[in-house]
Amino acid sequence: MKRFVYINDDDLSQDLYCDNRISNRKYTVLNFLPKNLWEQFSRFMNQYFLLIACLQLWSLITPVNPASTWGPLIFIFAVSATKEAWDDYNRFLSDKKANEKEVWVVKQGVKKHIKAQDIRVGNIVWLRENDEVPCDLVLIGTSEPQGLCHVETAALDGETDLKTRMIPPACMGIDLELLHKIKGVIECPKPDRDIRRFDANLRLFPPFLDNDVCPITVNNTLLQSCYLRNTEWACGVAIYTGNETKLGMSRGVPEPKLTAMDAMIDKLTGAIFVFQIVVVIVLGIAGNVWKDTEARKQWYVRYPNEGPWYELLVIPLRFELLCSIMIPISIKVSLDLVKSLYAKFIDWDNEMVDLETGTWSHAANTAISEDLGQVEYIMTDKTGTLTENKMIFKRCCINGIFYGNETGDALKDVELLNSVTSGSPDVIRFLTVMAICNTVIPIQSKSGAISYKAQSQDEEALVRAAARLHMIFFHKNANILEINFNSSVIQYEVLDILEFTSDRKRMSVVVRDCQSGKIILLSKGADEAVLPLACAGQQTRTVSEAVEQYAQMGLRTLCLAWREVEEDEYREWSSMFKEANSTLVDREWRVAEVCQRLEHDLEILGVAAIEDRLQDGVPETIETLRKAGINFWMLTGDKQNTAIQIALSCNFVSPEPKGQLLLINGKTEDEVCRSLERVLLTMRITNSEPKDVAFVVDGWALEIALKHYRKAFTELAILSRTAICCRVTPSQKAQLVELLKSCDYRTLAVGDGGNDVRMIQQADIGVGISGREGLQAARAADYSIGRFRFLKRLILVHGRYSYNRTAFLSQYSFYKSLLICFIQIFFSFISGVSGTSLFNSVSLMAYNVFYTSIPVLVSVLDKDLSERTVMQHPQILFYCQAGRLLNPSTFAGWFGRSLFHAIVVFLITIHSYAYEKSEMEEVSMVALSGCIWLQAFVVALETNSFTILQHLAIWGNLFAFYIINLMVSAVPASGMYTIMFRLCRQPSYWITMFLIVAMGMGPVLALKYFRFTYRSSKINILQQAERLGGPILSLGNIEPAPRSLEKDVSPLSISQPKNRNPVYEPLLSDSPNSTRRSFGPGAPFDFFQSQSRLSANYSRNCKDN
Repeated sequence: MKRFVYINDDDLSQDLYCDNRISNRKYTVLNFLPKNLWEQFSRFMNQYFLLIACLQLWSLITPVNPASTWGPLIFIFAVSATKEAWDDYNRFLSDKKANEKEVWVVKQGVKKHIKAQDIRVGNIVWLRENDEVPCDLVLIGTSEPQGLCHVETAALDGETDLKTRMIPPACMGIDLELLHKIKGVIECPKPDRDIRRFDANLRLFPPFLDNDVCPITVNNTLLQSCYLRNTEWACGVAIYTGNETKLGMSRGVPEPKLTAMDAMIDKLTGAIFVFQIVVVIVLGIAGNVWKDTEARKQWYVRYPNEGPWYELLVIPLRFELLCSIMIPISIKVSLDLVKSLYAKFIDWDNEMVDLETGTWSHAANTAISEDLGQVEYIMTDKTGTLTENKMIFKRCCINGIFYGNETGDALKDVELLNSVTSGSPDVIRFLTVMAICNTVIPIQSKSGAISYKAQSQDEEALVRAAARLHMIFFHKNANILEINFNSSVIQYEVLDILEFTSDRKRMSVVVRDCQSGKIILLSKGADEAVLPLACAGQQTRTVSEAVEQYAQMGLRTLCLAWREVEEDEYREWSSMFKEANSTLVDREWRVAEVCQRLEHDLEILGVAAIEDRLQDGVPETIETLRKAGINFWMLTGDKQNTAIQIALSCNFVSPEPKGQLLLINGKTEDEVCRSLERVLLTMRITNSEPKDVAFVVDGWALEIALKHYRKAFTELAILSRTAICCRVTPSQKAQLVELLKSCDYRTLAVGDGGNDVRMIQQADIGVGISGREGLQAARAADYSIGRFRFLKRLILVHGRYSYNRTAFLSQYSFYKSLLICFIQIFFSFISGVSGTSLFNSVSLMAYNVFYTSIPVLVSVLDKDLSERTVMQHPQILFYCQAGRLLNPSTFAGWFGRSLFHAIVVFLITIHSYAYEKSEMEEVSMVALSGCIWLQAFVVALETNSFTILQHLAIWGNLFAFYIINLMVSAVPASGMYTIMFRLCRQPSYWITMFLIVAMGMGPVLALKYFRFTYRSSKINILQQAERLGGPILSLGNIEPAPRSLEKDVSPLSISQPKNRNPVYEPLLSDSPNSTRRSFGPGAPFDFFQSQSRLSANYSRNCKDN
C-alpha cells in the first residue's frame, strides 16, 4: 500500500494522516483501572485468589473474616497497579516534553514556530545544528553547498559515528528562498519499522522540475530522534509523523521470557493445587458424614433437620477457603521484588565496569537473573564480541607480491614504501581503491589534521592505511573526491555507489577521473564475492593463496579489484540502475540484479589483510566457563579459516594434534548429506573432551542441512559441545539458537552489532556488548556489558547467587503457607471436621504479609560461598544447571518439613493448653507463636552468611511479633484482649515454645549435620574450607564421561537418527533420582565424573520442528 505525501500543501495533508503527537502511554485516566485489573486478573493465580476472596463474602461458608484474603489481595494489586501507574506517568511526562517542543515549520510560505505535536504530513520542517529531528523527514535542503548534512543516530540504532545524509538529486541547486515555496509529491510505502530501508520516489512540480521521477533511499532521510550535527541548518518534508514514524513503529513491549525456575514454580503450584483439591474433597466428605452421624448426637450442635439444596457444598467450600493459603498469595510480589534487587546488584557491580570507556553493566530485564545460573550453551559472535573490533591494516598482496610478511606490518615494509615512491602502477591502483571505494567522510580540523568518519571499521582501517602510504583522502565536496598523492591532488567524480549488502558481500563505486575523463569501477569485498568476477585469463591462484595464508593467521581479508568502463556501456547501465532505484517493489533485489551487469571482467588487484585483536581475558573466560559445564558455539559472518584461527587463539578449540575439526561442507544436498553422515558417525563414537572435537559448517551447507536434514543436524547439535558456524546470516544465527532451545537447552547469545539482534532476542538470555559497532545489540539484550570477560562474573557470581536465593525464597514461601494450613487441617479433626479456623483473620493476614515475609526478603544478601571461591571453582555451577535447589525432590523435602513442623506445633500446643480450659484465642496464639519461632530458626538455619541486616530481620522480626501482639492485646475491642499479657507471664508458654523449637528443629539439625559430615556435597567441602580458613581443596576439572562406543554401527540414516545410549551425568541433588542428571561414583575429591546434557533418549529430548 502506497502513501502519497503532497509537499507544502496543507489542504491535502490535513486529514489524510495522523498528526505528530507521540504517545507511549499504556493507559489513560479513564481506562487505567479496568485495563490494569484485566491484565492482573489474566493470570491464573490472581483469578484463583479472587475466587477465594469472593467465596469468603458468603458468610455461611467463610471460616475467617474476608479481610484475611481481601486485605493481602488488595495490597498486592495496589502495589502492582501503583508501579504500573508510576511507569506510565513517567512515559506521559516524556511524551509531553517531546510533544510540546517548539520547531520551525513552513506555513503558507512563511516559517513559523509551532509545537512538535502540530506537525502534519507534507509540512516542511527546518532544523538547526544540534536540533532533534521531530518526525521522519525527506531531506530537501541543507546549509552545505554539496547538499550534505551529518546526523547522530545513537538514539535510533545505538551507533555513535556520525552518518552522512544528502538531498535527492532533484533538489540540488534550489535556492534557499525557493525552498519555502517548493511543491511536489513523494510516493512512499506505508509506515514500517525498518530503519535500514526506505524506497520512495520524489516528483517535483514545475517550475522546479518537469515531473521527472527521482528515487529516494534511506540516505535521503532524517529519522525521528536523530540529531543534526556539524551542519548549520537543514530542512525536510514530513513523511511519517507521531506513532507512525519508524521509531514509533519499532516501539513495543517485548514478549516476556519465562525462566526455567518460573516454569518449575508453576508446575509445583499446579501440584499443590491438585493436592489441595484432594484434601478439600476428602475433608468435605468426612465433614458431611460426621455432620449426619455424630454431630446430631451432640446437644450443643443444632443442625436443622432439613437444609437448602446446597447444604452438601457448605463444608467442602469452607475447607476450600481454609486450605486456600496453601498457595502463598505474596509469592509473585516477593519474587518480583527480589529479582529487581538482583538486577540492581548487576548495575552496581564495580568489578564489571569497562574502565577504558567508562561503561557499566546493565540489566534491562529484571525477571530472568536466575536463568544466568542455568546456562548450558553460549552462542557468541566473533567480531567485536571476542575481538576488539579495532581494525588495523597489517599485510597485503599486490599483483602476486606479498608485503608485510617479514616485518609483520605492511606499512613498515621497505619494498612497499619504495613501490609507492617509485609510482608502481599496480600499487597506485591498489591504494586508490583503498582510499575511495568506501563511504568514509574526511573531516579536516582548523589545525589541518584529518580525521575520518566511517560506518565500517574495515573501511576506516583501509583509508587510514592508504593515507600513511601517501594516498591521502582529504576532501569530499558533493560528488567530488580529492586525493593527495605525493603532494599532487587527484580528483574523482563519484557517479554511482553500488552499496554493500549481506547477500552481495561486496561494494563498488563508479567514478570518473577528472583529469583523463575515464570511467572506472572500483570494487572490494569477500574473496568468494569478488574472485568469480575476475576477467577471463587472469590467474587468481596467487590471490586465493594469499587469502588462505592471511586467514590462517586470523586476519580479515578483502579482495580489491577494478576495471575501466566504456562511456556507452555506462550510459546504458546507468539508465537501468536509475530505473531499478525508482522501483518501490523489490527495489533491493532489482538493484542487486542491475549491479551484477556492471560488476564483471574485473582486474583483481590484490588482497588487503586486517587484524582484529582479541579482547583481554577472552581465552581465560572461555576456559573458566567450560569448566562450569557451559558449551560454546561461535556464529560469525567471517570466512572459515579466519574463524578457526580466532577459535584457536581464544581457547575455543584445541590445536592439533589434540584438537579435531570436523568439516561440514558442500554446495549440493548429496555433498552436505555425506559430510553430515561422516561427522555424525565421528561424534557418536568420540571420547574427546568438549573443546578437542568441534564441527565447522558454513552458511551454504547450514542452509541445506536445516532445510533437508534437520533431524540429523539436531542430533549433531546435541552431541557436539563446540561448533564454529561461518558465513552465517543473522537469520541463520537465530535459527541455530532456536534449534538448541527446541532441545530443551538454556541458551545465552552474546553479540555487539545490529546483525546479532535477532540471535540475542531469540535466546533465553540475550547479552549485548557495548562495542564500537554501537549499542543496537546492547539495547535489544536482556543484559549489556562492556567486555566479553565480564560474562564470567555475570554467570558465575550473579547468575548462581540469583538462582540459589530464588530457589530458597520460593520454596520457603510454600513452606510457611503449608505449615499454617496443615495446622488448620489438624484442628478440623478435633472440631468435628467442620472447617472451623483455629486462627483469627488478623493473625492470618499478619502471618502471611509481615511476620514471615520480612526475614526471608533479606535472603537476597545470602552467599553460600564467597565470590572468590565461586570464581576459583566454576564446576559448582552444575548444581544450578540441573536444578539441584529447586525440583520436585527438594520441594518434597520442604513439604515434608512443613508437615512435620505442623504436627509438632499442633500436638504440643493442644497437649499443653487444650485440656486446661484455655480460651480458643490462647490456643491460637500459642500455635501462631510456635510457627513464628520455627520459621525464625528455619531461616537462620538456611542462611549461610550472616550480616547485621539479616540478624535484625530474623530476630528483630521475632521481637516485633511480641511487641505488636502486646499492643493489640491492650485494645479491648481487638478480640485478643489481655491474651498475650497472660501468656507471657506463664512459664508454661515459654516451655511450650522451647519444646516446639527443640522438637521441630532437632531432627532437622541432626539430618543437616549427618549430610554435612557423612554425605557432604562439594559445596559443603568448600564451605568447610572457608570456615576453617585453610587452603581450599582442588575439586578437579570437568571430565566428560566416556561414551559407550557403538562397535557395530549400522548404516546411518540422515532422516532417522539413532537413539543414543544412556549417559551418566553429575548428581545435582541429594537424592539419586531427583533430577535429570546424577553423579557417578568417584573418589572423594574427584569432583565431576561427567558432564553432558544428553538424555537417555534422543527423541524424548529433541522436539522436532
